[in-house]
Amino acid sequence: MDLVSCLPADWRDARLLGRVMTTAGPSPVLARGGRLYDLSSHVATTAQAVALDDMDTAGVDMGPLDEVTVASAWSAQGMQLLSPLDLQCIKASGVTFAVSALERVIEERARGDADAANAVRQSILDRIGGDLKDLRPGSDQAEAVKAQLIAEGLWSQYLEVAIGPYAEIFTKAPVLASVGWGAEVGVRADSAWNNPEPEVVVVCDPSGRPVGASLGNDVNLRDIEGRSALLLGKAKDNNASASVGPFIRLFDDGFGMDDVRAATVRLEVEGTDGFVMTGESSMSLISRDPEELVRQTLSAHQYPDGFALYLGTMFAPIDDRDAPGKGFTHKIGDRVRVSSEKLGVLENIVATCDQAPPWRFGVLELMRNLAGRGLLGATA
Repeated sequence: MDLVSCLPADWRDARLLGRVMTTAGPSPVLARGGRLYDLSSHVATTAQAVALDDMDTAGVDMGPLDEVTVASAWSAQGMQLLSPLDLQCIKASGVTFAVSALERVIEERARGDADAANAVRQSILDRIGGDLKDLRPGSDQAEAVKAQLIAEGLWSQYLEVAIGPYAEIFTKAPVLASVGWGAEVGVRADSAWNNPEPEVVVVCDPSGRPVGASLGNDVNLRDIEGRSALLLGKAKDNNASASVGPFIRLFDDGFGMDDVRAATVRLEVEGTDGFVMTGESSMSLISRDPEELVRQTLSAHQYPDGFALYLGTMFAPIDDRDAPGKGFTHKIGDRVRVSSEKLGVLENIVATCDQAPPWRFGVLELMRNLAGRGLLGATA
């Protein structure tokens, strides 16, 4: 597949940081001016690269972007495009949109039962209407709505993080465990109700400064989390369950946080059974500003190798797939496309976690590889 087909519409003007698998091992690359450059002679990781002052003059020319082909789970021809994240901690924020908040309450009330979800959904909408959509989390108005919901017996831990002062911030995956464009993305074999979560992912340097953005699929197991919020780790952190890519678009004069705030993230799911589902999520409707979510991630923590933060989604699919009232859940072989005009296209194939390629390339293996290539002395 041609690399440019998964890049932003203005790829010739964008500065795109990523990782590819070379014959020697994983290497950070930079797309700029319509060409691709291998940065490994200057920096060993993308975590280092974001602090590189002369990134635009570094690297070995790998050729024009429109002549590069990339391999995927459905096509073995070309260069393997890895997740652009390596040593960054992978964090995620949840319940950052009103629609998402309602769906979490529905999961909790339905106890992970998709059949019961429709009735719960309508009951909640009837009782609180549109009260959530204009609320600023932590405000006096939000506190008033909270009191009303408690009085009506509708309060939920999900609404606490939706409209309360503290955002939900959790660890989505271990370092080096995310998968990139063209990979298989995993759902647990014992999950019967799950869905993709198309999101923008903000990437921050060691000081916590946002330096760029990418696309992500925060795979969600609705039945498992719906049984108990204490099962969040089991629902969220599984083999191949965190997809990021295709590249990190670096902030510069042509792209910045305001572009993230204005982004529309689109989703398409195409099943081998002929089922097609589409939707979109507008970042303009987010309840907490991306920079506020970054601040809360930093709250009482340090990230010496930087971090990436999934910003959450408003997209919670309720389309019936197999029968009326059954809602949506993934089937093996689903092709999932997450896209946004200025960030490109992140595409993956759904597999069960036990059938997706196992995660074996961890920090020790990376250090061995870099040492063997003489790259551990490469510093930003």
